[in-house]
Amino acid sequence: MNKSQASTVTYFVLLGFPGPWKIQITLFSLILLVYMITLTGNMAIICAVKWSHKLHTPMYMFLANFSFLEIWYVTCTVPNMLVNFLSKTKIMSFSGCFTQFYFFFSLGTTECFFLCAMAYDRYLAICYPLHYPSIMTRQFCSVLVSLSWIIGFLGHLIPIFFISQLSFCGPNIIDHFLCDVDPLMALSCTPTPIIKHVFYSISTLIIVLTGLYILGSYTLVLRAVLQVPSSEGRQKAFSTCGSHLLVVSLFYGTIMVMYVIPTSSNSVAMQKIITLIYSVVTPALNPFIYSLRNKDIKYALHHVFCGKRIMQNS
Repeated sequence: MNKSQASTVTYFVLLGFPGPWKIQITLFSLILLVYMITLTGNMAIICAVKWSHKLHTPMYMFLANFSFLEIWYVTCTVPNMLVNFLSKTKIMSFSGCFTQFYFFFSLGTTECFFLCAMAYDRYLAICYPLHYPSIMTRQFCSVLVSLSWIIGFLGHLIPIFFISQLSFCGPNIIDHFLCDVDPLMALSCTPTPIIKHVFYSISTLIIVLTGLYILGSYTLVLRAVLQVPSSEGRQKAFSTCGSHLLVVSLFYGTIMVMYVIPTSSNSVAMQKIITLIYSVVTPALNPFIYSLRNKDIKYALHHVFCGKRIMQNS
């Protein structure tokens, strides 16, 4: 995305988390640790699903793709954040800023649709177990995964393109650790509230509709689970769905505060903390949430960390 010819700003300064050098080093170490945990945990899940034939089912295929998404979601922001902790200039180019802006929102939107697909998968598996194998085929699973990626990357393409074409004639200081819509719109010399309104309308529509769909799906799942006569069956269903709901709650709870509830009510420091939670902390927790209460994943992960491939009898 290229800036318009009226623009004079060629780079932005991301302040991140200002503070003394010792605090910067401490934050660098903590974020680096969380980043490495995120990469290791999500890569482990991908390897476990790939190497264990027992996990070659739609639910785990969704989970492996979700882990792949989480790796890219944190990678589009964290490496630059780490560099800024050690940098005195904290500069990001104009094109680099808008590239990060686009990928950050596209990957976040894709995550919303992935969580919807995973909720639909659990709804079918628990509410219609006899029809589940014929409906959730490998081909249909691939279609849902592909649609999540495509819609996610098309959702904010047009408004972000128009924002990139606005005039930015200074100042160029962003009081954040990433390029977000509010700081960028505040720096524009061209007052265009309609573009910001369209951007937030799209974000709100995606978040609310996908959130309501997920909530509705799990409400029907809960009703079906309570009717299961076997206590063991109920426990297994609650275990799987409980993990999904915890991930959904962490992600949607924070993004709704940022993009559905008016952000003017939040201080800059609070916006940074909220963004840090859903963009850095949550992707690091997801592998633990999905694996701690799932025996199949724990068994497969044990073999991944022990360096053994899992051989299943046909």
